[in-house]
Amino acid sequence: MLLMRMKQKDFEQVIDVNLVGTFNVTKNVISHMLKAHSGRIINISSVVGICGNAGQTNYAASKAGIIGFTKSLAKEVASRNILVNAVAPGFIETSMTEILKEEVKQEISKDIPLKRMGSAQDVANCVKFLTSEDSSYITGQVLQVDGGMLI
Repeated sequence: MLLMRMKQKDFEQVIDVNLVGTFNVTKNVISHMLKAHSGRIINISSVVGICGNAGQTNYAASKAGIIGFTKSLAKEVASRNILVNAVAPGFIETSMTEILKEEVKQEISKDIPLKRMGSAQDVANCVKFLTSEDSSYITGQVLQVDGGMLI
């Protein structure tokens, strides 16, 4: 929905779900991680939070906010061995994208260097990597799972 047609409640609802929701979950787990001197927080953002998208100012703002939240928190808690990262999916085959017409999906795929939409498993694999010891020196980063869409 274009900004000029968006109601304030529509803007606030998306911010509340995505950004305030991230804050609330993190606020409830961080004290346990601080006591343990260990933990991993993996936030879900979106490539739209990096590049924007017409008709999605509320969504883009919420996902960009998650990126800033992630980077700031990573600096706050790194000394306690808590890693904080974000995953930014691109176009992923989900129930939200399955309603798109096949021609639209093909048009979107043309702009992705890998020439296909990603899967939920692609995103899950990235999250799994960030929870593993293989990522023990990665914090404050945003990993794009987008098939190269933003390069």
